[in-house]
Amino acid sequence: MPTKTPYSFFETTAIRPTGWLRRQLEIQAAGLTSRLAEFWPDIRDSAWIGGKADGWERVPYWLDGLIPLAWLLDDEKLQATAKRYIDGILAAQEEDGWICPCEDRGRYDVWAYLLILKVLVVYHRATGDDRIEEAVRRALKCLDWHVDGNTLFGWAQTRWYEGLVAILWLYERTGEDWLLQLAAKLRCSGFDWKEFFGKNWPYETVTAKTHWGQFNHVVNNAMMLKGQALYGRISGDPSDAAFGEHAYNTLMRYHGMVTGVFSGDECLDGDSPFQGTELCAVAELMYSFEHLFAASGDAKWGDRLESVAFNAFPATFTPDMNAHQYDQQVNQPWCRFNPKPNFGTNGPEANLFGVEPNYGCCTSNMHQGWPKFAESLFMRGEDGIAVLAYAPATLETEVEGVPVQVALDTAYPFRDSIRVTVSCPRPVRLRLRLRIPGWCAAPDFGMEGQAEDGFFCIDRTFTGETAWTVTFPMEAKLADRPRQAKALTRGPLVYSLYIKERMEKQHKEGEPWWMENCELHNDSEWRYAFDLADPASLRFEEHEIGQQPFSAEGAGVSVEVPCRPVAWETDGLVPADLPGAPTGEQVILRFIPYGCTLLRMTEMLNLAEK
Repeated sequence: MPTKTPYSFFETTAIRPTGWLRRQLEIQAAGLTSRLAEFWPDIRDSAWIGGKADGWERVPYWLDGLIPLAWLLDDEKLQATAKRYIDGILAAQEEDGWICPCEDRGRYDVWAYLLILKVLVVYHRATGDDRIEEAVRRALKCLDWHVDGNTLFGWAQTRWYEGLVAILWLYERTGEDWLLQLAAKLRCSGFDWKEFFGKNWPYETVTAKTHWGQFNHVVNNAMMLKGQALYGRISGDPSDAAFGEHAYNTLMRYHGMVTGVFSGDECLDGDSPFQGTELCAVAELMYSFEHLFAASGDAKWGDRLESVAFNAFPATFTPDMNAHQYDQQVNQPWCRFNPKPNFGTNGPEANLFGVEPNYGCCTSNMHQGWPKFAESLFMRGEDGIAVLAYAPATLETEVEGVPVQVALDTAYPFRDSIRVTVSCPRPVRLRLRLRIPGWCAAPDFGMEGQAEDGFFCIDRTFTGETAWTVTFPMEAKLADRPRQAKALTRGPLVYSLYIKERMEKQHKEGEPWWMENCELHNDSEWRYAFDLADPASLRFEEHEIGQQPFSAEGAGVSVEVPCRPVAWETDGLVPADLPGAPTGEQVILRFIPYGCTLLRMTEMLNLAEK
């Protein structure tokens, strides 16, 4: 019998985003998430709903984010779109339970099969639709028979653990033992990531140019972090539960970026800030962190989730979320067509902004990041509620039959305080756990309680409305980076030199408009080093958070930083990893949150330390 996790997810409709987070979700809803169904053939004309276009991963990927977005915002138009696709998928399910559109099951990579089952679970969590349980049961039963004669291959072999989301969900509802046996079949015919990350892990160095592979593929590595934790519920093996920590630390040791992601353009590619990370990997890394916290209860996954959500994830979109990159770079002085890119396996358009730059997987998979982050702010524990990450939102639930509302009113991460309000119509005992950020030296929780395993636990009887302020003082630091470089951080945010961008749209004769990407040219200098003796001397200026919270104009905070110009050689459009000598006197430059930039310099030498 599977073990219970310390925490579980609330139903989607229990959480209501507010403040800047709601605005960010509204931007997404008005952007590509809703528009793809209008013009992009792989969604609009998909075989999943009877069309002739893609019948594999793209519609499931898209629905995986569209569904929680629609119900978090209570957006009737988006809900109708999601229902239309789900209705079509359920109507097309075959008599024996097979649920994917294909002509030859034996040659069909069942990765998309595993993915659509996860999507159906996501849909049930949002809607409670009573058709879903039987559809998932029939589909898993068919898969159980299918894998007996069709060993996993391709993407399904390296992503087998995604099927555990639906298997564990259904087992919790039915208790049928064959589901655990199916999980064992997937585990044994899938790739053994735990063994792979043992003593002889082969990817400590930069991947050879053009050497694409399943095992060094960045998205596979971001996804698999949660895999053993999910399977550990079935195996009961403590090493399964601990594997995610080991694997993440290994990846970050050799390929880590200051934003909390690891490089992969498209495969693992070292620790140079000029290498890239694929957007799919960023979204999947956030999802893995959310599951790893639920499985372990370890607060550090909340720190990591915030780092990626507030820095790497928003930086890979235009502020209106109508265009995105395939690869983002920590040091990104331009985004231009490059016939000789420094990317390991991606092409000359991989860091351009558009609808489908380089390849369309990220176009369909970019949608889950913000909605699932919002769903994961609050987690249900066996004896209370935990706040995993901080952003403006409200939870409405019941505790011992009493309606309880927990509201977070905040401009965090652009500010250091959070107004917490607990409301209930009659007295109820509640254990509320607030994550203690690992970067904060002196948190003030404004309420009596005690620290427990990375959380501040408030255990008391609440009645009526109780409000108090939590403060996380943020200190500016220069984080150590490879090659003696530094990066400016403060609280959960990384700060980058703001480089003014000029957008130029490509024109591709004979191609549809959505294949025409945009180059970004720099209209300000980028070749600088820090000249900062004491980060504590910096004075951060707070601004009103704009209608586009993650934009240069809407940034809620900025700071003026002393720097010096330096020589910096380039090989075509590829800068050297390290600069040359200083070329001028100290200047004061504007830095803004990394997630608010399109062009930026983040990791630089600090001349004041020499």
